[in-house]
Amino acid sequence: MSNMDRRKFIRTGAAGIAALSVANSGFANIAGLSSSDVKVDKVKLGETGLTVSRIAMGTGTVGYNSGSNQTRLGMDNFVKLAHHAYERGIHFYDMADGYGSHPYVGEAIKTLPREKLTLLSKVWTHEYGSEHFVPVPEFLDRFRKEIGTDYIDILLMHCMMEGNWSHTRRHYMEGLSKAKEDGIIKAVGVSCHNWDALVEAAESPWVDVIMARINPFNSHMDGSLEDINRVLGTALKNGKGVIAMKIFGEGKHVLDHEREESIRFAITQGNISCMTLGLQNQEQMDDAIERVMRHAKG
Repeated sequence: MSNMDRRKFIRTGAAGIAALSVANSGFANIAGLSSSDVKVDKVKLGETGLTVSRIAMGTGTVGYNSGSNQTRLGMDNFVKLAHHAYERGIHFYDMADGYGSHPYVGEAIKTLPREKLTLLSKVWTHEYGSEHFVPVPEFLDRFRKEIGTDYIDILLMHCMMEGNWSHTRRHYMEGLSKAKEDGIIKAVGVSCHNWDALVEAAESPWVDVIMARINPFNSHMDGSLEDINRVLGTALKNGKGVIAMKIFGEGKHVLDHEREESIRFAITQGNISCMTLGLQNQEQMDDAIERVMRHAKG
């Protein structure tokens, strides 16, 4: 990572910490919810051939320097939260190398049936010059060892912050395509943090899955709500699976009515397939599941 990108990444983490104090205050009034009969349903992820939980358990809240709020719970508490997610129907785990969450998810899924799980990870590719390029088989072998799995369902190039990535990341794309052919991964794509990157992803024949920032408050997004929703609509028409992220605006909008508005928008108006939520305890998770499934059932 260049010094500039590294500083930007660390600053983003610091901003996330500030957002967390807002998130904690917003979630503070959630009472213990007992609604275990409500389970998260399954949806098709574009034309990937994958059927996934409508909610993925995110593991990267304030994620930087190989840590996140989820991993900072400690292994035992993380595993308990991941198992609670599974019991509520969330069989989709969203990881990244940069979050340091592979071993945590790996520990959690040791006692879970692999065939019922969807595992997504992301690789940082911003040191993409020939002198920095890490061969795809090398990092995929490490990822699979850390998670304890023979294959990864979805592998994304992490945090695309500029257009023309399909040329600058050609070596990664070719390696990931070969891994897909070999059955080591099932679907490939990008997570986007830039308008040009998102537009490119929506049209790219290489992309199976896009992770994009969208929420009704236009907070921490890569364009206007109308424009983002339009591009994601194009992505869906092109057969991409679209995973929404930052639906609470990186923790900026977590008051009760804001959580309700965010989830209602994502389910009823957003051009998405599913969403990833960086929840940090069972109460937050139960609250989100209740809201999501209420709107999903219409």
